[in-house]
Amino acid sequence: MKIVTLQRLSFLAALPLCMVLAMATAHAEEPPAPSELPASLHSLHGNDLVNIGRDSNLPLGESADSVVSIFGSSTCAGDANDVVSIFGDSRITGEVSDSAVAVLGNMYIDGKVDGDVVAVLGDIELGPHAEIKGDVVAVGGTLQRDSAAIIHGSVQNVLAVSFGGFEWLHTWIHKCLFYGRPLALASGLGWAWKLAFAFLALYLVLALLFREGLTQCVQTFETQPGRSVLAALIAMLLTPVLVVLLCVTVIGIPAVPFVVFGLFCVGLFGKAVMLAWLGRRITGKRGEDAMGHPAAAVLIGGLLVLVLYLVPVIGFIVYKLLGWLGFGAVVYTVILAVRAHQAAKAGPAGPTPAPAAAPAPPPPPRPAPAPAPDAAVAGAAAFSAAAASNAAPEAATGHDSGALPPGGAAPAPGPGPAASPAAGAAPRAAAPQPVSASLPRAGFWIRMGALLLDVILVGFFMSLFHHTHLELVMLAAYGAVMWKVRGSTVGGIVFDLHVVRLDGRELDWETAIIRALGCFLSLAVAGLGFIWIAFDANRQAWHDKIAGTVVVRVAKSPPLV
Repeated sequence: MKIVTLQRLSFLAALPLCMVLAMATAHAEEPPAPSELPASLHSLHGNDLVNIGRDSNLPLGESADSVVSIFGSSTCAGDANDVVSIFGDSRITGEVSDSAVAVLGNMYIDGKVDGDVVAVLGDIELGPHAEIKGDVVAVGGTLQRDSAAIIHGSVQNVLAVSFGGFEWLHTWIHKCLFYGRPLALASGLGWAWKLAFAFLALYLVLALLFREGLTQCVQTFETQPGRSVLAALIAMLLTPVLVVLLCVTVIGIPAVPFVVFGLFCVGLFGKAVMLAWLGRRITGKRGEDAMGHPAAAVLIGGLLVLVLYLVPVIGFIVYKLLGWLGFGAVVYTVILAVRAHQAAKAGPAGPTPAPAAAPAPPPPPRPAPAPAPDAAVAGAAAFSAAAASNAAPEAATGHDSGALPPGGAAPAPGPGPAASPAAGAAPRAAAPQPVSASLPRAGFWIRMGALLLDVILVGFFMSLFHHTHLELVMLAAYGAVMWKVRGSTVGGIVFDLHVVRLDGRELDWETAIIRALGCFLSLAVAGLGFIWIAFDANRQAWHDKIAGTVVVRVAKSPPLV
């Protein structure tokens, strides 16, 4: 294909957007009279016929700069510079001074075209009065040419396969797409209903073949819907990254089709999971009877969804939402299965048991109890113990207790710890547990709450100096300083969080700075580095893994001052 053809194709591809912008500008400001404009400027703001969702028709004897139809067909019996149809057919019986293009539509020409004629996924038919001064290009379509038709340029037919027209697609666009629904009760949409019931049958087959797996996915979505949604979000964001990485490595390019096909299969199974979930919510049956079978739940849920597909706007929302939630439920079920398998694999093996210790020597024989003393000896012993207990505080304070009170009786023990020797000294206050990685790890939501407080705090101070564009940089610097000085930020102190190293060493400046810089990486990929906390076994974000740190929850945070 010549370079001129490629240039014209690029211009025609951008032509609809330019027309829409030109129309919006024309409505915003009334242009001056055509007689007051120069010839070149008048050509730019000339007579354009543009329609979106409708057909464009230029009758015989009239002229226009461009005849453009998006989701519609273009008919030109007069004179035009360009004729473009996207998701529609083009019919030209007049004269076109530049090019004629049809995308996902057929083209019939029985007039004169000074430029190129291009049809993408459509057929080209040239009548007896057709005269093409440029090239004729058919991509994914056939070329039918009358013997009297004249082509001055070249003829290029890429993938010469006829799709029999796209009237079925045009009907679906006008009856379904414009209303925001996948299905409609209209003629010409029988293929859409057949396709919908074929997919429902496929979901039933999946429910019959993989009953246990489908039931487990439904239970995962019922018990942990939040994490299923997060798994769907992460998978959707990581999928293009994975494909790009495979393409960059060159070696992984052959694996791209298999990855895409695998994701497509996961999406199909996820849709079956959501239909089963809907069916179970409607029937309430979860037993072993016929109505409790996942296939019955899929059938009931599928029929309900087909009805919802007929509702404008709601239909497309239901379609996309079920696919997204089902994909997340399957992905998170796989994650849980992998974790359970690793735990079961590590359980029987476990760490190598320590060698058995040598048996302890038998305890020495206890001495025989001494004979009980008589009453006089017991009284003397009690008196001596009381005197010793009273003498101890007196010796410490430098006071003498003097003689015993009259009667020779021992004084009654006063209150305090020395009053009862058997009770012993007062118990000391329990020492606080040292802050280390052995403490409970902080979860996703509490860490996000602390981060939100820090963002608000830093943003407030930055707004005072009118430098809000540096908020992320100052937030990272603030975090590094607070982690080194206090072990936590203000938000972390409020929520009793503390940043510690996994190796037990003190958090130094290098670690704090590396962790702060790693936060930019966690934020770069749509915040996946922070969302990773919800799924990581150690509750680590990406910057935690880079710096070798974890965030733990302490019983009570130290004061700020």
